[in-house]
Amino acid sequence: MASFSSLSLLFVYISLFLSYSYAEDATVSYDFVVSYITASPLGVPQQVIAINGKFPGPVINVTTNNNVKVNVKNKLDEDLLMTWDGVQQRRTSWQDGVLGTNCPIPPKWNWTYNFQVKDQIGSFFYFPSLNFQRASGGFGGIIINNRDVIAIPFSTPDQDVPIMIGDWYTSNHTALRRTLNGGKDLGMPDGVLINGKGPYRYNDTLVPDGIDFETIDVHPGKTYRFRVSNVGISTSLNFRIQNHNLLLAETEGSYTVQQNYTSLDIHVGQTYSFLVTMDQNASTDYYIVASARFVNESVWRRVTGVGILRYSNSKGKASGPLPEPPQDQFDKTFSMNQARSIRWNVSASGARPNPQGSFKYGSINVTDVYVLRNKPPVTIDGKRRTTLNGISFVNPHTPIRLADWYKVKNVYTADFPKGPITGPPKMETKIINGTFRGFMEVIFQNNDTKMQSYHMDGYAFFVVGMDYGEWTNNSRGTYNKWDGIARSTTQVFPGAWTAVLISLDNVGIWNIRAENLDTWYLGQETYVKVVNPEPTNKTELPIPDNALFCGALSSRQKYVFNKITKHNPFSISMISFSILLLNFTTSLDYSGHKTFLLQHRS
Repeated sequence: MASFSSLSLLFVYISLFLSYSYAEDATVSYDFVVSYITASPLGVPQQVIAINGKFPGPVINVTTNNNVKVNVKNKLDEDLLMTWDGVQQRRTSWQDGVLGTNCPIPPKWNWTYNFQVKDQIGSFFYFPSLNFQRASGGFGGIIINNRDVIAIPFSTPDQDVPIMIGDWYTSNHTALRRTLNGGKDLGMPDGVLINGKGPYRYNDTLVPDGIDFETIDVHPGKTYRFRVSNVGISTSLNFRIQNHNLLLAETEGSYTVQQNYTSLDIHVGQTYSFLVTMDQNASTDYYIVASARFVNESVWRRVTGVGILRYSNSKGKASGPLPEPPQDQFDKTFSMNQARSIRWNVSASGARPNPQGSFKYGSINVTDVYVLRNKPPVTIDGKRRTTLNGISFVNPHTPIRLADWYKVKNVYTADFPKGPITGPPKMETKIINGTFRGFMEVIFQNNDTKMQSYHMDGYAFFVVGMDYGEWTNNSRGTYNKWDGIARSTTQVFPGAWTAVLISLDNVGIWNIRAENLDTWYLGQETYVKVVNPEPTNKTELPIPDNALFCGALSSRQKYVFNKITKHNPFSISMISFSILLLNFTTSLDYSGHKTFLLQHRS
């Protein structure tokens, strides 16, 4: 029987728990139940991945510096990780949701992500990072709003409109995975979806009857902020709205110099936000189009995504041909010049009141240079693989960050080559050893025939140059050293290079990868390790109390309680808290510190 002093201490802890729970105005919480549902986006019933029964999933809508809690319940039949594309996870790569930092969430388990959207604004998206699952869905938008005290560089739009576009197959991710594992290409997709829906029937021959399409309702004279993400597998898409200008305002957390485009190429993994004013007459509805780029247009016409923009006073349905895509079949520089035209708004405040331009990246000395070259797929040990610098990355059974924390040896080597290796390609777990507070120059050299996108977790890098041909030291003379856009995903044209500069100020293990899902799945990735030589919680938070364990550390996994059902939320919180408190003196983590163990089976 507990002593009076023990009971007194218990109630003190309960009081602190309750006061903490009710005072969290800066915390935004979401519950994600990730499961399979049947949907027919292209008129064919198929298994898709839904969140809370929705495809795409709900939008995460938060404000700069909010704490975000996302409790993910895995109802799939395989492991799951969610990653937050473009959210920088300052000081906590533990929450990044990729295999280099996190053990996966097993089926029938739930796990809570806890992170802060520290000093960020802008438009991003989330998706499942394992097992090719993004090809079946599980994605949704992320909006990080400015705090009220920070002005935005345009009039406040009347409404936000998140739009997910992407190529789509009527085969689910497990079938597509088998195709890749069998050494074959995926082939041409079956369609392009807009917000999880198929095309409007603009053409009776190309589009069958009965397909549900996306309709966006608007009011004349109002201005809407369209936040458009390409969440597809491998197809670059041109986005346009019939008879409407797209005023580019922001991309992946950076305000841009505002320019009007009639259409814009959006590559896999990229997000843009446009201001669109409803300034047309309402004689009919208008087409919203996402069409494939850098392909044979006559063959690919059937995979065009088409939605409808409907004015509240519209007098009829959209009809006739779609608005034309860029006519650049004989001008391969059109799309690249469009990309170069996207500039950083250096006079606008970002998440902080100081102007973005106060960070003069062009005057910082580079400490490390990596030329990351990809080639068409190769065969290594009888397997079809993709490479960077001749290395096809193999994810270890024990996540890299977890192995470092517990000093597990022989998990990886920190000697990723700075340029292409000589000799045959290799399947290895090699990562880049970054210099804390260094300034890294990375050149992505695309020696494949396909468009590629590259992404880096934990950072926004400065896109300073791109051109056709092979990059050389003389190419630096073409760099934009003043207002190159800062973003987390950049395109690299076939037979061309793109150069980025990265300020390595975020401690952790950070994934750098092809966003094209097929090339990423087959090995086109690595990690950048950024370590403060003077360990301190000021530059990296400690391992979370609810960390999952796997690989060489599987024996550390513990369970404290099972699922509690049919109780009100207050009872669940109190029971959970009491169980944890009673275990407090006996449950020690392996570094000797007292901890609460929150992970549990459902």
